Amino acid sequence: MAVRAELLAEGAPCWADAMLPDVAAGKRFYGELFGWTFDEPAARTVPGGYTTARVDGRAAAGLFPKPDGRLPTAWNLHLAASDVRAAVARIREAGGDVLTEPAVADGGGTVAVAADPSGAVFGLLEVRPGRQAGFGVRGVHGAYVWTEAVTHAARKEAVDAFYTGVFGYGTTQIGGGSDFMMWTPGGAPADEEHAIGGRSLVEEIYPARVPAHFLTYFAVDDCDAAVHDSVRMGGRAVREAEDSPYGRYAVLADDQGTRFAVLETASAAAPGDA
Repeated sequence: MAVRAELLAEGAPCWADAMLPDVAAGKRFYGELFGWTFDEPAARTVPGGYTTARVDGRAAAGLFPKPDGRLPTAWNLHLAASDVRAAVARIREAGGDVLTEPAVADGGGTVAVAADPSGAVFGLLEVRPGRQAGFGVRGVHGAYVWTEAVTHAARKEAVDAFYTGVFGYGTTQIGGGSDFMMWTPGGAPADEEHAIGGRSLVEEIYPARVPAHFLTYFAVDDCDAAVHDSVRMGGRAVREAEDSPYGRYAVLADDQGTRFAVLETASAAAPGDA
């Protein structure tokens, strides 16, 4: 994974949090699966508070209760922006939707929520050098490792143009029998060493009726064990463990239906075509 300036680059994945009906159940599930420990809920604008999950004391992800039962139960992926308000303007110009206008979060940074032309929802988080924000750990067991915007084939050209236009990504088509577009930050070499995410297709992972979304990957020491443990705790395997050129991976759902993926870092040489 990229570990240098790419982590602060425009559009780099910088945080993930899950919106759950039952945060206590989420803490039990992910605490056992990933070994997470949890802070006390912070006083935030979200009713019920916001809980930070940690790996070896470092911030790994967040959990918070759904403020409205009509909202999806989902993992939310946040992309870095040096200026959230400017990013929101670019999103509108590129054909995306702004779901939540820029606002100052309790931690002091500016945030917003948007959707790409296929409807995949993502967050924006203002990240600046010298100010701690987002992931405190990556690429180790229980920590964030990769993300993909999963879209429908009919919308892929519009989606590819959207992310290039909004965040300045460099893109590289990866073959191997699938249609996967790898993203690198603007100005960085368009290679796997500098990759920060990518675009895959719903049709290659799920039934066609599944809506477009971001899929968040967490690193695990043993993919098969993670699948077994997830199912044992009431989750399910959306896509069973299989090998890829970048490591063994699986797509899972927790016991509340929240989808995420795991990637076995012991076998992962680079970000992947999943």
